Amino acid sequence: MSDDVITDEVLDESEELFEHHRIEADPGQQPLRVDKFLMSRIANISRNKLQMAANSGYIRVDGNSVKSNFKVRSNHVVTVELPQPVYEFELVAEEMDLNIVYEDDTVIVLNKRADLVVHPGHGNYTGTLVNGILHHLQNIPSVEGSPTPRPGLVHRLDKDTTGLMVLGKTERSLTELSEQFFERTVERRYHALVWGDVSEDGTVEGHVGRSRSNRTVQAVYPEGDEGKHAVTHYRVLERLGPVTLIECKLETGRTHQIRVHMQYIGHPLFGDPRYGGNIAVKGSPGGKYNSFLRNCFSILTRQALHAKTLGFTHPKTKKFISFESEVPSDMQEIIEKWKTYLEGIAK
Repeated sequence: MSDDVITDEVLDESEELFEHHRIEADPGQQPLRVDKFLMSRIANISRNKLQMAANSGYIRVDGNSVKSNFKVRSNHVVTVELPQPVYEFELVAEEMDLNIVYEDDTVIVLNKRADLVVHPGHGNYTGTLVNGILHHLQNIPSVEGSPTPRPGLVHRLDKDTTGLMVLGKTERSLTELSEQFFERTVERRYHALVWGDVSEDGTVEGHVGRSRSNRTVQAVYPEGDEGKHAVTHYRVLERLGPVTLIECKLETGRTHQIRVHMQYIGHPLFGDPRYGGNIAVKGSPGGKYNSFLRNCFSILTRQALHAKTLGFTHPKTKKFISFESEVPSDMQEIIEKWKTYLEGIAK
């Protein structure tokens, strides 16, 4: 395609987008800007909204993200794909304890706990973060740009990953934050406890996509034959014998990116049941060691991954703001247990 096609980037920790509109151009369609084409086909939609959607990579022609000035021609298939699914069920507001660390009339920053699904979907239609956010937003008299308060997800975290998330409270803030993720200007740093002695700081670069053999997990395709471009930078924070505490900085935000990238280089996340981290990957098997690991896995029943730092440009003030969160107690307890275990071996 022409230079009106833009690079395809997606959301934090999730590459999933949901098709809202699908329109096939007629065989005799004369060249027409895609924003004008969609305005003529979709009721009650503004050109400004379409242009912002295009800037965020959400308008596609024949599967490729395009700019708003891309010319639609005969038989092109135009889709509008957004982070939010098209609801086939009623989204119910549910009272929930939310650890909100910052809130104003534009954005919410919160610290997500483990065992919390972010968005309703197959098998999880209630009890999600979005249900709780919707209840929280009911207390707001009005929301700019929307007749009813709707929680605006900008990115996601896996169910058992903890840490910081930002949500847009208005349509404009949602769009502008999405653009920042698209342009890779958002600062995202994670703390992870991984198996093995990580010898040095480094970068993992390899396409990430669904595994051919198991559709519930992701895989790395280093040749780029499948999946989407993904880059994870990591640096060592503390070496703890058979495990290492590292910091990961994301350039992209693919589904399970850190988890699958670290597994790919031989350092799966400690406790991660999907990527082989809930068994003794390193260390000398034995009664005492095995007992120690069983105790650790009973305390930390998830992957040891925490979204610790989140920074972005505020959609309204245009100032860069940054937030830090403490590593959760279960993960911190495991780190301390490894320190105590190693001290015992050294005596």
